[in-house]
Amino acid sequence: MPGDKEDENKEATVKKRLSRRDFLVAGGTVAAVDALIATTPAKAAAPLPPEAGTTYPASKGYLVYDSKKCAGCTTCMLACSLVHYGVQNLSRSRIQIIQDSFGKFPNDVRMAPCRQCKTPVCVQNCPVGAAFVDAKNGNIRRIDSSKCIGCKTCLKMCPQQPHRTVWVVLDGKGKSSKCDLCLDTPFWNEKGGPGGKQACVETCPMKAIKSVSVMPEQKETEGYDVNLRNDHWLNLGLVDNSTVVPKMDLTWRIMPGGEE
Repeated sequence: MPGDKEDENKEATVKKRLSRRDFLVAGGTVAAVDALIATTPAKAAAPLPPEAGTTYPASKGYLVYDSKKCAGCTTCMLACSLVHYGVQNLSRSRIQIIQDSFGKFPNDVRMAPCRQCKTPVCVQNCPVGAAFVDAKNGNIRRIDSSKCIGCKTCLKMCPQQPHRTVWVVLDGKGKSSKCDLCLDTPFWNEKGGPGGKQACVETCPMKAIKSVSVMPEQKETEGYDVNLRNDHWLNLGLVDNSTVVPKMDLTWRIMPGGEE
């Protein structure tokens, strides 16, 4: 009868509304959690003001480079991934080479090693302490992958372009990593860290990377991109000055039988 049909329609409408309400109530918790997760990185990405009087001990090791000497061969990148992960994979390298096919020398190639910053924002902003200053190993700024939760805060906070922190996917899980001056190299039987050996320095065919113990000038990357060319380059007419900056120190690598 028409009345019965009308009642059935009303009942169906109520059920439909209830079912949608039930869905919204049940899904509200999930939506709230998703919203929290979605907004957390944005909040984490905001710089945390350092506590009054907070200072970080200076690292005892740094990598400087000569971008005009770099040939862009990526040997340093392959060596970096090899000693840390046992594979030659450019995407896992903790040092980066940026090449501009349309650029003109010396702006066609740029090197980007970690700066071991005076005020390491990666350490300052890591919410779980995975990025830390290793006081036992020369105050190197490092990332403990076992503690990393994959929030990418350190990548977002690094002021350099490209970011000196690198995203690496291992066994399906993404983790942040950064240069540790070869302190932890499971696939290389050499002692790294300050005063030790670094794979990028040892393998660079152009000797365009150098390990030093004195903090470079912290204005952008100017203090890190230095002149590492010597008299050989001067004799070839490739430079006007053979003054090596910074001056030679104990971490300078001397080739057997001659100069760099």
